[in-house]
Amino acid sequence: MKVHHLNCGTMHPIGGKLVDGRPGLLRRSHLVCHCLLIETGDGLVLVDTGFGRQAVENPSRWLGRNFVTFTGPQPTIEDSAAAQITALGLSPEDVRHIVPTHLDIDHAGGLADFPNALVHVRAEEHRVATAPKHPRERTRFRGAQFAHNPQWSIYDESGESWFGFEAVRELKGLPPEILLVPLAGHTMGHAGVAVDTGDGWLLHAGDAYFFHGQLDPVKPHCPPGLELFQNLMQTKKEPRVANVRRLRELARNHGDEVDIFTSHDPVDLAKFSS
Repeated sequence: MKVHHLNCGTMHPIGGKLVDGRPGLLRRSHLVCHCLLIETGDGLVLVDTGFGRQAVENPSRWLGRNFVTFTGPQPTIEDSAAAQITALGLSPEDVRHIVPTHLDIDHAGGLADFPNALVHVRAEEHRVATAPKHPRERTRFRGAQFAHNPQWSIYDESGESWFGFEAVRELKGLPPEILLVPLAGHTMGHAGVAVDTGDGWLLHAGDAYFFHGQLDPVKPHCPPGLELFQNLMQTKKEPRVANVRRLRELARNHGDEVDIFTSHDPVDLAKFSS
């Protein structure tokens, strides 16, 4: 399998160093939407989709006013997953599977650009996104992003052990080298996606953590503004914090076998794009 690392959405929230850790407080910070495109023997697989093409035409409707105001997204057609697939000489119509880490606005915005793809999600994530029960769930997810009636493939909590993580499972119609790894906390059904490249594992940890420094085995750290946002957006604190600890242990004990990265850190993206 060949794996491409894509940035399918750039954000510039206020806060500078307090958000992205780079020098300067008065500038806007820089965050990305790190997605994977996987070439398999039977078509293409996307892990997360970024903002999507419809965000370019009407960001407030597609992404929501609060998201636009708070994160300063900069959607462009060129950054959309569909356009980047075309630029690679591949066809968006060949995207047969999408594996979102979760269904937040900036991860599921491109689902509608691939209406024939099978979308693989954990059952609880599907429930809160498509049938929200209370106001926070209703405002967190964008119904417009699911209005095309995606073809869902929904998974329960059964599975096997993988590097100490439980209920890890293969996905229907996908090669066994692609696994769904439960990492609840940021959202109810949040998951990581593990990919065996043949040269080792990649683990896209989604929003299980936000900053590469959080996996530092000696002195874990996160910019205070980003840490505040991480806490505000968590659905359940205890499992989220436990998963960060487990990911740190995985990086420390098996860093030679598993490369872990998060969704919005440009440092992580640059590591794989160089």
